[in-house]
Amino acid sequence: MTKMIFVSLPVTDLKASIAFYKALGFEQNLSFSDDTSACMLWSEAIYAMLLTHAKWRTLTQRPFPPAGTSQGMLSLAMDSRDAVDAMNRAAAAHGGQADVNPVEDLGFMYTRDLADPDGHMWGIFWMDPAAIPPAAQS
Repeated sequence: MTKMIFVSLPVTDLKASIAFYKALGFEQNLSFSDDTSACMLWSEAIYAMLLTHAKWRTLTQRPFPPAGTSQGMLSLAMDSRDAVDAMNRAAAAHGGQADVNPVEDLGFMYTRDLADPDGHMWGIFWMDPAAIPPAAQS
């Protein structure tokens, strides 16, 4: 079986979250979506499962983190610096927040972090492995 990752994220407004993730370039798999959850595909191996709070509660009773806090950040590699910028513009235009952390430009790597409408953080980056300085490779 192919190795895959399914990231489950609790969301307060499922329809708004679906629209947000579609604006970032995710595709919805309707076969694994209903009125309590949406399966959003980033690639053949990476899926974001958007779950209403009620659906989330069927998985765990652990408390939701307070607004404005974070418990982790997922990162997505992009094909270019322009694609990183475009995803951040899409996030800001569709209910999320662009540049939740300072932009990082190391020459060989360019990173801009965003948050979805529920505050889930995504590190969006481009990297040119051939341009990594020798000292950074060890």
